[in-house]
Amino acid sequence: MGEAPIGQDLQNGNDNDFESKSGTFETSTIIGEKKYVIGGTAGGTFYVKVQILDNNCLGEWVNVVELGTKPISCNGHSAVLLKDRILILKKNSNPDDCIWFLEVDTTYVRQQQKKNLGTEVVAWSKGVIGNVEKPVVISGPSGVGKGTLISLLMKEFPSMFGFSVSHTTRAPRGMEKDGVHYHFTEKNVMEKEIKDGKFLEFASVHGNLYGTSVEAVELVSDAGKRCILDIDVQGARSVRASPLEAMFIFICPPSMDELEKRLRDRGTETEEQVLKRLRNAQAEIEQGRSSGIFDHILFNDNLEDCYENLKKLLGLDEYATTPKSVPKEINLPRDHSVSKIDDKIIINSTSSKLEKESKNLIMLDVSCLKGGAPGRTRGLNIEAIDSFSEGFNGNGNGPI
Repeated sequence: MGEAPIGQDLQNGNDNDFESKSGTFETSTIIGEKKYVIGGTAGGTFYVKVQILDNNCLGEWVNVVELGTKPISCNGHSAVLLKDRILILKKNSNPDDCIWFLEVDTTYVRQQQKKNLGTEVVAWSKGVIGNVEKPVVISGPSGVGKGTLISLLMKEFPSMFGFSVSHTTRAPRGMEKDGVHYHFTEKNVMEKEIKDGKFLEFASVHGNLYGTSVEAVELVSDAGKRCILDIDVQGARSVRASPLEAMFIFICPPSMDELEKRLRDRGTETEEQVLKRLRNAQAEIEQGRSSGIFDHILFNDNLEDCYENLKKLLGLDEYATTPKSVPKEINLPRDHSVSKIDDKIIINSTSSKLEKESKNLIMLDVSCLKGGAPGRTRGLNIEAIDSFSEGFNGNGNGPI
């Protein structure tokens, strides 16, 4: 198995961590006929420049649209070319902020490219060590009992599940708090973020926008919890079409007669409202059972039995009462070297004082990446290895 210097293979080149006269740290990565220059000064955000090369490796610099949240720069970084993105390792940064990805040819970037014809598009995504449980999308008609099922789940497993906080363009009511009940935002801001693909689903209700952002779901996952989305069938359809990997569950009533009885027993709607809900429910049930959106369909003819079946689908039992641990983090010092062997990134962060004793290396496995812009890139695995036992010399020159 061969090894190449960081960011290089037989066809593509990379110059890493060079400092310009202005004090800006930049890396240059060539992918096919394009050169991506990534740079930034400490305290500012990264920037990206793209050059279209000709046969003489010269060419024209073109405009580029940067999507996603741009990371804060630092005093140097390394860039590693992967299949459809560039891995950025920030030096001497906080452990939860040192791994980022610049997507250059992912599905999300290609989709956004179509909306920005004539302009290069790249997208930033934060890298996270480890995986999390897939979010759970639960849908069903009004009165089917999905709210009760979710409440039971949250009560029995309070530390395992969390709700994403939705966005809305309406004004707060009463005691509502921003970031707790909703993320209250301006309509033009939310419309732009919807256009940029930052929302999983949205709807217009009485002139106001409501929706679930990618970031809201990711924040629940960052806390080590499994996110639950209680949305209608149309919202579920939008989430299914998004990059988010989720489990989709539809809750069905045993019959329309039973659903009508439950709606009337609530005594909270007028006759006209009940009839409207029943019409909507009929359409939702038909879509839920035949659209292919949902992975599982549960019939809530008995609440206790339905709840037990829901727990089985989620892999829960009487012993599953604690959440999975929050993924590990990586801390990179200012001085380190990086090399790439297939899907393994070898980071040598050993100080010169210890160099004669051993070369403790960090291996970052990028073979199972999941997600990405406009959310997080997850699935990275990390482990410490010993250079001598593993056969590495730690200098980016391959096995010894």
